[in-house]
Amino acid sequence: MYQVRLRLPTFDAVYARSVADPEGFWAEAADELHWFRRWDEVFQWDYPNFRWFVGGQTNIVYNALDRHLTTERRNKAALIWLGEDGTEQVYTYARLAQQVNRLANGLKSLGVGKGDRVVIYMPLTPEGAISMLACARIGAIHSVVYAGFSVGSLHDRIEDAEAKVLITGDYGYRRGNRVDLKGIADEAVVGCQSLTNVIVWRREIAREELGGMEVDFEELLANSSIDCPAEVMDSEDPLYILYTSGTTGKPKGVVHVHGGYMVGTHYHFKNFWDVKDNDVFWCMSDIGWVVGHSYIVYAPLVAGATTVFREGAPDYPHNAVFYEIIEKYGVNVIFTAPTAVRMLMRYGEEPASRYNLRSLRFLTCAGEPLNPEALRW
Repeated sequence: MYQVRLRLPTFDAVYARSVADPEGFWAEAADELHWFRRWDEVFQWDYPNFRWFVGGQTNIVYNALDRHLTTERRNKAALIWLGEDGTEQVYTYARLAQQVNRLANGLKSLGVGKGDRVVIYMPLTPEGAISMLACARIGAIHSVVYAGFSVGSLHDRIEDAEAKVLITGDYGYRRGNRVDLKGIADEAVVGCQSLTNVIVWRREIAREELGGMEVDFEELLANSSIDCPAEVMDSEDPLYILYTSGTTGKPKGVVHVHGGYMVGTHYHFKNFWDVKDNDVFWCMSDIGWVVGHSYIVYAPLVAGATTVFREGAPDYPHNAVFYEIIEKYGVNVIFTAPTAVRMLMRYGEEPASRYNLRSLRFLTCAGEPLNPEALRW
């Protein structure tokens, strides 16, 4: 609440209005975004079912990319990706849109269309985010499986979603170690009758031969056009399925949709973090979790922000890399978890003292309670 009040001195009045007139409140928030057709009704609740922006037509990727391409944001950095080994890739909004369109057309060439399910088992790299956006652009429903999950977990999610295509990478990296994602995927797809293709992103120089229903990610992009119109989606059309971890029983597939999810996450991103047009935002999550879906990929891009994200551990290859990134990229706002704060706390203040951290305006935490010791530190 303290940080929200810093951003919104009229918090009490805004909150009161949201309670007194929720439909007017959220209609105003939705009007900031692009709709192919404006909604007939803001909210419809027939317990236990509810729908938002009923009759409205939109596409979250059109809002995340296309609407920025006719503005000065066209050549602005959308994504800044960092690897554990110091590798850096920067995608402007224009370049990101081209790559998303190429993969979207590539998926179409494989017979993927509106309503089809695509499972994504990728490391935390731009190719993973591009895969998500490409699916949503053509109306396919993506389901990202965290790249640390096992053969059985991946197999069960492919089967439950009745996925048509799996997109995977050959390797991920953490603490300098290679994680054999392709080996896990090869075992997981056995017996998955719904699959017609497996798209493989190969980052290693020495490439093994692909066979059967496998398709090379880069070749698919290279052979596809940069022009791909966004599919017109109903506000309540599914955007993605994200499965629960399964710690309390069989994983449940939670469905999020194009309209309400887009409006809600965009409003939260702008008003909670106060991310300004020239700010750099860093979400320390993974695309395998809902936080990564919302605040690495969708909400920052819809808002036209610049987002840093990084593959690997936040204290590798050295215990000050967290601070090094803040200084190097002028990070203004960070979203992380209490576990990361406690990890930094263990190393003390000396690593932080080596770097200029004056750009940092907010460091925010979510996911679990922040213990008093870590908060004071």
